[in-house]
Amino acid sequence: MATDEIPDDEEPIFAIAVAAELAGMHPQTLRQYDRLGLVTPGRTQGGSRRYSLRHVKQLREVAALSAEGMNLPAIARLIEMENEARVLRRRVAELEQQLRDEVERRSRIFAAGASGSVVTLRQGTRVRRATDVVVWRPAQPTTESRRRTEGAARVPSISDGGCRAAGQRPRATNAS
Repeated sequence: MATDEIPDDEEPIFAIAVAAELAGMHPQTLRQYDRLGLVTPGRTQGGSRRYSLRHVKQLREVAALSAEGMNLPAIARLIEMENEARVLRRRVAELEQQLRDEVERRSRIFAAGASGSVVTLRQGTRVRRATDVVVWRPAQPTTESRRRTEGAARVPSISDGGCRAAGQRPRATNAS
């Protein structure tokens, strides 16, 4: 670890004498708490105890609760529940991050690009719209188009049997 880094609360870095001094206790008390399972420090390869900042906070909490009259088995249960809650909070944070990553990966917005192609956008981004102004005016009918519309055949209707436009007479049908 570099000297300018702040140690993690979980990193076991303090020897028993340093942890005891930080917690305001005798090293023998820390050994007793370790045997009872109140505060269980990490161990080096050689077997010596190493305490983290979280362990030191727990030792102070044990001393305060013990001074208030709480017995050691109750304190042990309380610390066990706090540790379990800490693990669960960490797991929830991991799952929330996975969910955010998945939502970010899956939530896609599609838009039409300038050339008409489909473009995928990230959530929260906007499409830059074309600023061209297009004016549409209907074309003036030419004399040729007017002649076509005036001389068009009449569309047959249901009432006249649908065949008058072709010059035929409606036939009578026998409905049996």
